[in-house]
Amino acid sequence: MVFDDKGDCIPVTVLQMGECRTVQVKTAAKDGYSAIQVGFDEVTKKDKKKTPKTSMGHFKKADLKPMKVLKEFLLDDVSGYNPGKKITVEIFEEGEIVDISGTSKGRGFAGVFKRHGMHGQSATRGTHEVRRHAGSIGNHTWPARVMKGRKMPGHMGAERVTLLGQRIFKIIGDDNLLLIKGGVPGPNGGLVEVKKSPRNRKKK
Repeated sequence: MVFDDKGDCIPVTVLQMGECRTVQVKTAAKDGYSAIQVGFDEVTKKDKKKTPKTSMGHFKKADLKPMKVLKEFLLDDVSGYNPGKKITVEIFEEGEIVDISGTSKGRGFAGVFKRHGMHGQSATRGTHEVRRHAGSIGNHTWPARVMKGRKMPGHMGAERVTLLGQRIFKIIGDDNLLLIKGGVPGPNGGLVEVKKSPRNRKKK
């Protein structure tokens, strides 16, 4: 929780944006599209032997140490980027709208109550051991099978989730921190991807 200039209490999520480096720059003339490859989280000496030789050569070409995470971002203009360039939170602005992607918390095997928000059957006389059940899941004679897409118990969470239209409340450049108004997908310490939202263009 932080306070704004009016004294209102604002719930925020603090994102520690680590040091990212441009690994490769792709252009429309050479690759058919414009994009940059961004590396994050350098590999330690202990895990360096686990890095494939092909990846080692890819990072060596950019004069960088191997990194655990490699992501590609499409850009309209890549003229301001070159291999090895450091990317910080300074590319964003306070009040800007961003899209945040991450892996949601894994909940394991969950029933229809928790997974789909079903209400179940009545808890009155005559209802036995089926209060949290899904109920009927298919027809009898025809088609004599469970239809695809039926909401049933199963593995919940651990999926890629993107929250659209999140607003940057504050930027702390010295510590490379982003304060996002509201929540972000994933557990504490999880890896997230922050991109500028197309909604900023519509606003202008």
